[in-house]
Amino acid sequence: MRNVLIMGAAGRDFHNFNTAFRNRKDIRVVAFTATQIPDIEGRKYPKELAGQFYPDGIDIYPESELASLIDKFSVQDVYFSYSDVSSNYVMQKVSDVMKAGANFNLLGPCQTMLKSSKPVISVCATRTGCGKSQTTRRLSLILKDMGYRVAIVRHPMPYGDLTAQVVQSFKQLSDLKRYHCTIEEMEEYEPHIQNGMVVFAGVDYEAILVAAEKTSQVIIWDGGNNDLPFFKPDLEIVVVDPHRAGQEVDYYPGIVNFKRAQVIVINKIDTADFQNLVTLRANIKIHNPEAIVIDAASPIRVKDGNSIRGKRVLVIEDGPTLTHGEMKYGAGVVASRKYGAKELVDPRKYAVGTILETFKKYPQTGPLLPAMGYGEKQISDLEATIDRVECDIVVIASPVNLNNVINIKKPTVRVTYELEEIGPPTLEDVIKKQFEIKKER
Repeated sequence: MRNVLIMGAAGRDFHNFNTAFRNRKDIRVVAFTATQIPDIEGRKYPKELAGQFYPDGIDIYPESELASLIDKFSVQDVYFSYSDVSSNYVMQKVSDVMKAGANFNLLGPCQTMLKSSKPVISVCATRTGCGKSQTTRRLSLILKDMGYRVAIVRHPMPYGDLTAQVVQSFKQLSDLKRYHCTIEEMEEYEPHIQNGMVVFAGVDYEAILVAAEKTSQVIIWDGGNNDLPFFKPDLEIVVVDPHRAGQEVDYYPGIVNFKRAQVIVINKIDTADFQNLVTLRANIKIHNPEAIVIDAASPIRVKDGNSIRGKRVLVIEDGPTLTHGEMKYGAGVVASRKYGAKELVDPRKYAVGTILETFKKYPQTGPLLPAMGYGEKQISDLEATIDRVECDIVVIASPVNLNNVINIKKPTVRVTYELEEIGPPTLEDVIKKQFEIKKER
């Protein structure tokens, strides 16, 4: 019997446990550690999901206690199981684990990717905030127009009651309330639902896959962060960001996606620096010269852009993109500059509670407000922070309409964006040529 600890962030870690360890008699998972996501530590991976060998479930601790946990539980093997971290960060964790006397391990695709009976297309990325979501939306609509029933399976975001989130199916907007979704979940699910798609997510992806296969002819894996797919893809599409050129080979496991990709989508070309594009294309040539490359943009759309002109603006951007994605700006900033905002108001001095804690943890966010909402308390703190900011208008660039989630007393304007390919090849070209699907009769 070997004692194992899994380092995670309430997603990949649970999947790795389910696929590689849950039913093994020779391994005992003594603990999970958690980081990146607020309020995960101090909870348990419940006995109902952990299986017969874990009648008390498995405790989740803060990653800061890693060394003491290795000593306390005589841990022999530590498995790193979360995403979107630099190569240097990974090596720092390697040294921390080995200093404490344990082995450092990474699980690969063969042990963790589930095989589907239906064709699977994965959409992943090299960093958080590259544009996976709009790429998945574009792909799903192409397949729908071709006459296929599509199921979208989203990378896990199980931040609530895990026993109630084993298998989730989102068919209509009311399902978001039924499952008590966080803002982060709504950002991913709501646009797909509005496009008429069914989205699956949850905790146990073997059970989720069975449910998705019953409703679909094609499954799209909608990745999270820069993680690998949980399902074995028949076609791997990976989105890269020229605004962060070079990071496609410096961040884990995005570099794995980058090297595995059959199709690479270079997003945001219309706003990228030319030299960054040169760097990115050079890295594609070095690391994955066989990949099909699609040039694309995600042009912003603002219903009433002139309402921004000359105003003091509070910009709310997608939360994970600003935090562990480390982006300095997003669509909200682009829209504010395009339409002549007088000033971007810095929300940091107005922040309260968990939003203030977020700014302290991620000081690189700058004068922008990440749309953080991992629980009711954080959603309440977000609302209070917005209310305190002295500005003329709020520019909402979160994929979810925050006006439907919180009470924003100030005037607001929404920024939306969808993927548009620039010249051939297009996603439709690739699907028709590279992924021929025979319709069920």
